Amino acid sequence: MGLKHLLKEGTFKVTGRLRIEQPEEPFFGPGRLQLLELIDEKGSINQAAKAMGMSYSKAWKMINSLNEQALHPLVATQTGGEKGGGAIITPEAKEIIAYFKDLQTRFELFLQQETKKLGD
Repeated sequence: MGLKHLLKEGTFKVTGRLRIEQPEEPFFGPGRLQLLELIDEKGSINQAAKAMGMSYSKAWKMINSLNEQALHPLVATQTGGEKGGGAIITPEAKEIIAYFKDLQTRFELFLQQETKKLGD
């Protein structure tokens, strides 16, 4: 049974935020997904942070948190060299990205189904 009989006229929608976290700290969500994808695209933590309008230090904190919580590093860095430093995401990061995107799709479907039930 829906809630239509209890709600005023209007469009109601079930919403939510999807995150994977431990009790003491977040692990993965939309922001970290975007950061990893931009690191993969740009090859640089600094450039990824700039693209997100985020400080370099905040991006580093997020990366350190990800790397500390995972069994294997998700971002690997390289310093110096001819072209300067850089960063890559690891195969484990790519696996987490794929899992999270699939989870997002299922979560959106769940929200749509629950929104439909509101009006039943």
